[in-house]
Amino acid sequence: MFEFSQYLGFLLFLTILTMGFWLMFFLVSFVSYWVGGYTWEAFKEKRAKKKLEQSV
Repeated sequence: MFEFSQYLGFLLFLTILTMGFWLMFFLVSFVSYWVGGYTWEAFKEKRAKKKLEQSV
């Protein structure tokens, strides 16, 4: 059957896999939030600049 060290190795593997999954999930959500925010701010800046040029 299984020895205790093999069981610990399997648990260590599952722990590292789970930590990697959540880290990837956090980074993907953070980067998408960052890119979305930058895009929105750039759009607002261009819209304000266009509105300023039309009023002059």
